[in-house]
Amino acid sequence: MTGAKTYFVTTAIDYVNNLPHIGTAYEKICADVIARFKRLEGEPVFFLMGNDEHSINVKREAQERGLEPHAYCDQMAEQFRQIWKSLGISYDAFIRTTEERHAQAVTKLFQRIHDNGDIYPSKYSGLYCESCETFYREKDLEDGKCPQHGSEPKWIEEDNYFFALSRYTDRILKLIEEDELLVLPEIRKNEILNILHGGLEDISISRSSFDWGIPLPIQPDHVIYVWFDALINYISAIGFGWDEELFPQFWPADMHIIGKDITRFHCIIWPAMLLSAGLELPRMVFGHGFVFLKGEKMSKTLGNVVTPMDIVDVYGPDALRYYLLRDCSFGKDGNFTWENFLERYNGDLANDFGNLLQRVLTMIRRYRSGAVPAPHGLEGEDETLKKDCLSLCSDVRTLLDPSRGDVDFHLALARIWETIRHTNQYIDRTAPWTLQKEGAEERLDTVLASSAESLRIIGTVLSPFLPDAARGLFEQLGLPDRPDKLPPDAATTWGLLQEGTKVRKPKPLFPRIVAEEESPEPAAKPKAKAKKKGESGKDKEVTIDEFDRFDLRAGRIVEAEQVQNTDKLVKLTVDIGEKRTLVASIGKAFSPEDLIDRTVVVIANLKPVRIHGILSEGMLLAAGTDKELSLVTLSGTVSPGEKIR
Repeated sequence: MTGAKTYFVTTAIDYVNNLPHIGTAYEKICADVIARFKRLEGEPVFFLMGNDEHSINVKREAQERGLEPHAYCDQMAEQFRQIWKSLGISYDAFIRTTEERHAQAVTKLFQRIHDNGDIYPSKYSGLYCESCETFYREKDLEDGKCPQHGSEPKWIEEDNYFFALSRYTDRILKLIEEDELLVLPEIRKNEILNILHGGLEDISISRSSFDWGIPLPIQPDHVIYVWFDALINYISAIGFGWDEELFPQFWPADMHIIGKDITRFHCIIWPAMLLSAGLELPRMVFGHGFVFLKGEKMSKTLGNVVTPMDIVDVYGPDALRYYLLRDCSFGKDGNFTWENFLERYNGDLANDFGNLLQRVLTMIRRYRSGAVPAPHGLEGEDETLKKDCLSLCSDVRTLLDPSRGDVDFHLALARIWETIRHTNQYIDRTAPWTLQKEGAEERLDTVLASSAESLRIIGTVLSPFLPDAARGLFEQLGLPDRPDKLPPDAATTWGLLQEGTKVRKPKPLFPRIVAEEESPEPAAKPKAKAKKKGESGKDKEVTIDEFDRFDLRAGRIVEAEQVQNTDKLVKLTVDIGEKRTLVASIGKAFSPEDLIDRTVVVIANLKPVRIHGILSEGMLLAAGTDKELSLVTLSGTVSPGEKIR
């Protein structure tokens, strides 16, 4: 890369003694959205991630597995990369602290700090938590235990080298107070200021009791303390110590994204190291909240870890991305629960987003043979939709702008979903099925074109958040380009979807999840009994009270798909004032796309049964044989959910 300064965003590098849990994934996903959105708007970006491999815990884990530390770290690095790939994390570089380029950078920075007189030998005695590799003062403990891991730190005594951190107290305090080093959110800034106002102590930066690490240049029988080593990854990956022409293109970092538990290292120790070495400080440090499992922080020790692959292997990467980004506020702690995950998945992804995509594609295929028509002048409803779509990217940009004091991924997604729901409502109000029946061909063209164009813009703005889903939307919409390869004005220009673009048959990007029920599979359907002589319809007369037990409702079919491995079962999503899943034996008479937008009669209070593993929550009324079947449908302006009387 050459030329102007590149936007440089980083995450914390991860210890490799454990594979990532969803809290770790949350940090990487959020950083990925920032990087992807910047790229979407045409800004050059460099997104850095990596692994911290010099921890004493890493060496112990390797020994327990009968491996040399390097071999163990190689294995873990490959697994980390595979996990990040499965989540669609678009990092530009992956740094490992065992790499030679990193060792060169560490050695050079250490030498600069030493030459500035800020490193000296002394004896260290104090409390040390091996889990987070952190030295603690008595006052920093909670009931005598590490505030992060709940374990009792060990008392250690060693001959170490120290960094004169205390010399930089006032300078760092001033930089943070005046936002020259921006610390976000405000609660993290206040925490750091409180530490600084309490005064800093010099810190040990070497260990002499073990040998897994980068040797100290001035005394090779010591290794550099893991945190002093690890922080330097942010400059070792971009040329410091090995390519001085490359380094200025990226540094200073525009945004360090880290967990709230390590802000002290990034907002105090790291700036002091840079000041001592005569380097610029990062522009911003954002300390995000934790993701808890039903209120309890996830940890291997507690045995309550949910890994990214627990979700990705079953529901896909975008389902996890969406849930974490939508349900958690970045600067605060969030909770992961399976119940909330399923609710978000079915309600937002399968129903709102999936329903819109299927409706638009199905209508274009049915009414225009799959070719996007040209609009014929926009009217009020169309102009309102256009205005909403054209403001979408700007609104999302504002919500992702940290200069506001926070980064609101959850609100940005909520804003995108406003446009998704607006487009669904636009279709309901303009009623393309009615326009087709009335022969209003030009008006129908405009509605279909506007709906498809809205989908295109939604997919473009959504692509940093849900890259796979956006790519799938573009493919089904018949667009040749990936949403992340479009020109910067793609999300802010109306009418880029060309007339004649051939859409594909809709395929659910997020198939609805049906929660397992305790009820068994339904029994085999009983065979019809032969009618006894003299039996007539009159013999089966019912009273009005008996008829009233049936809750018959008007329902609009919004989704339809063939049930796998069957020739006549169709899975339907029907709007009866609420979305219901029905399984109907109508596949020999109707193709799924022919059913979309039909207003049918539904028995809404039929006891749910499971058919081919799908919970069916009602029944359609129909007449005829399997191949010559007629649905009972309603004409006129009947709203979904209206009771049939």
